[in-house]
Amino acid sequence: MEKKAPLLTPVLIAGCMIILVGFSIRASYGVFQIPIANEFGWPRAEFSLAIAIQNLAWGFGSPFFGAMSERMGDRKAIILGAILYAIGLILSAGATTPLEHQIYEIMVGFGIAGTGFGVILAVIGRASSDENRQMSLAIATAAGSAGQIIGPPVAIALLSQMTWQSVFLVFAVSILAILLLLPLMRAPEAASKKDLEESMGDILKLAFKDPSFTMIFVGFFACGYQLAFITAHFPALITEMSAPIDSSGWCGDLGIKNTAALGGFSISVIGFANIIGTLMAGWAGKRYGKKWLLSGIYAGRSVAAAWFILTPITANSVLIFSFAMGFLWLATIPLTSGLVAHIYGLKYMATLYGIVFFSHQLGSFVGVWLGGILYDDYGTYTFVWWVGIAVGIFSSLIHLPINEEKRVNEVTTAAS
Repeated sequence: MEKKAPLLTPVLIAGCMIILVGFSIRASYGVFQIPIANEFGWPRAEFSLAIAIQNLAWGFGSPFFGAMSERMGDRKAIILGAILYAIGLILSAGATTPLEHQIYEIMVGFGIAGTGFGVILAVIGRASSDENRQMSLAIATAAGSAGQIIGPPVAIALLSQMTWQSVFLVFAVSILAILLLLPLMRAPEAASKKDLEESMGDILKLAFKDPSFTMIFVGFFACGYQLAFITAHFPALITEMSAPIDSSGWCGDLGIKNTAALGGFSISVIGFANIIGTLMAGWAGKRYGKKWLLSGIYAGRSVAAAWFILTPITANSVLIFSFAMGFLWLATIPLTSGLVAHIYGLKYMATLYGIVFFSHQLGSFVGVWLGGILYDDYGTYTFVWWVGIAVGIFSSLIHLPINEEKRVNEVTTAAS
């Protein structure tokens, strides 16, 4: 009887830890919206634009770090990413103008690209057996959700003890510490340099001409818009909500005494629920069509967001929405990356997923920036919520015509 390959490998464990630390830092940025704006007297749009630029740089950097990992080695890409991440955080700690924050977040964004999903999921995908690949991708994605649970409360706790500048320095040290895990990040090479040079052009031509790749690319925009807007603005929205905290309700049971604590806790609830949702997405992705699952996730997000915005905002509605949205939060990541790997193969997964992820980050830029601009103009996030609902419905529909058949043989034929 053939022995089954283990699911938990050193590569998977190390990859999860790298993603967890990187996403703990990234997910906490919304907590700094009010402290930084209050210290300098900035309008909400200024720091929102910095976060938006960070997301856009993350998107620009993803295909480049993906190609770098395939051509020069995964660990070199991760090292460069961690260094850029740390430098960006250190420089941000000394920033005193909006422009400085916005420029330094470019480095943070590139750092996230080098230590985030694009590079790490490709390494884990190559190191996993065919049987375990979808679940391995889901587990690694769930590690990002764990970062959402850990990051905001840790940031709030650190802010109670030190300035936001000092918190950024602590974050810089933390991201450099992940380099200690690199000896464990050993996976089969994507291909030889000669093979990469000979056939990367073929796979890129095929992908760019394939309507399904275009639909995956366009559909991922909604994911970025919704997630980045909520991560950056939801804590501030909850902090400023007018409904009082009911000490005799759920919040009292959880020890939440004010809206600021509820805002940070809501991001953690999203992260907790998403661990469950992402693992279920990994399980379902092995058994059902990935495009159908993705369509359902985007439709579910729009329903949850519409319910929240049409319902009076209370502490209980915040917690219900956070759990519902969290369940669907990063469940798109293992399904989208798995779909790319299934259709186009593992050899170029980092590059192709990086290109698709750029659309995700375009959505992130729009969601974060538009949220800050419209809040400053109208004093409300309502219109931005409805835009997110609309793009979610659009994404749900555009995934339906995707052809999930493998295209690897087409590349082989074209190359020969």
